[in-house]
Amino acid sequence: MGFAMIVREVPDPGSPAAPGSPEHSFPSKRTKKAALSAGQLPRLSPQEDKVPSKVTSELKSCLQRARELGARVQELRSSAQRNDAGEPSELEAKGHPAGPCSEEKAPAYQRFHALAEPGPPGLVLPYKYQVLAEMFRSMDTIVGMLYNRSETVTFAKVKQGVQDMMRKRFEERNVGQIKTVYPTSYCFRQERNVPTFKDDVKRSDYQLTIEPLLDQEVGNTPPQLTASRLLQRRQVFSQNLVERVREHHRVFLASLNPPMVVPEDRLTRWHPRFNVDEVPDIEPAELPQPPTTEKLATAQEVLARARSLMSPRMEKALSDLALRTAEPSSPGSSNLVLPATPPATPPAPLKGVSQDLLERIRAKEVQKQLAQMMRRPEQEQRLQRLERLPELARVLRSIFVSERKPALTMEVACARMVGSYRMTMSPGEMEKHVQLLSELLPDWLSLHRIRTDTYVKLDKAADLAGVTAQLARLARAEEVL
Repeated sequence: MGFAMIVREVPDPGSPAAPGSPEHSFPSKRTKKAALSAGQLPRLSPQEDKVPSKVTSELKSCLQRARELGARVQELRSSAQRNDAGEPSELEAKGHPAGPCSEEKAPAYQRFHALAEPGPPGLVLPYKYQVLAEMFRSMDTIVGMLYNRSETVTFAKVKQGVQDMMRKRFEERNVGQIKTVYPTSYCFRQERNVPTFKDDVKRSDYQLTIEPLLDQEVGNTPPQLTASRLLQRRQVFSQNLVERVREHHRVFLASLNPPMVVPEDRLTRWHPRFNVDEVPDIEPAELPQPPTTEKLATAQEVLARARSLMSPRMEKALSDLALRTAEPSSPGSSNLVLPATPPATPPAPLKGVSQDLLERIRAKEVQKQLAQMMRRPEQEQRLQRLERLPELARVLRSIFVSERKPALTMEVACARMVGSYRMTMSPGEMEKHVQLLSELLPDWLSLHRIRTDTYVKLDKAADLAGVTAQLARLARAEEVL
């Protein structure tokens, strides 16, 4: 009974709501959606009229944002459908590229250098031509300073100066380009015996020398590369560069349809479609190269080459020596036959110098050159050790004097000598020098093998000057052989 009373008090879901119920006070969700789809705001009850205006403004802004997003979605869908159909998109239609360029290009400051030049358009040079003009200006400045003080101008000096001025690499290829553009600017030669004051460059090596070609001044005074000459040469170089670009411009005008012909004296700017910065690079001219020296391989070639430098007596002595050395080695072989070339006439003797003295000097020089050319590697190494022995003998004696011992082990002696010698040398190499010392001067230095150690014993009472003089004589005798 009580349960039935409660059921009757709950209203039926299908029946209309009571005036005071919540369903009667607030609209349902379906009602709100229908009102929103119709674009109208729902009709509010008297209780909802009391809602603050702030909530109403936020609702309106949300609706406006939803409409904008819907329009954006529709636009993207239509653009996607056009792309599927193969039509160009809006960005491509406006001239924007669809993706990055696959080809690798030069930097923009080089490709559009002519467009970025200040001032009105004119006969602008390409970027690489302007760099070459700046290289010529720097090179002419360095050459002028060296030439005006009567110094031999070499490429090594010019290269270092230009690189310091421009902070760019300067090679022989750039010098060849300068020669192509301005052939009468310099005279290039390959010379040797030029003082360099550098360890890596020998005096006998060939070097590329540079000499500016200048007009002879009035009188006997040598011409100078003054500031006015530098300015004049720079202007000539720039005019030659412009003339090269003019030639490419004429070819471009002839390739147009229809071809164009513009008088050169009236040309003040390049054609708008002529890409100045794509002008081909200048081909470098050929520079003088050092002469190739032929190398002698056999003793016969050496004798044939040196015949003109030696005296008749020296030639006969060398021939007899060659015959004597060839007989024991090959008894059945035929005698050594020298080339039948007649001896060249000796040059005219110097004034005031005896002919016999000149012949003796030439004979010694020829003998020394022959010994150097025919020397084996082990002989060269032994000669180098012999040249070091006089100084090493003084070092070793000072070590024995400071140690105050009659004998030292080989390990200790070599370690002290390595620390006292001016050149860097390993203990093993120093031990070979000590063994050579004991071989040449056994009375002054002796080696004693005791068990597993080798002891070095030195005669401190001997005259050191006589010892070093004897070692020097042995080295000179070994060098002549």
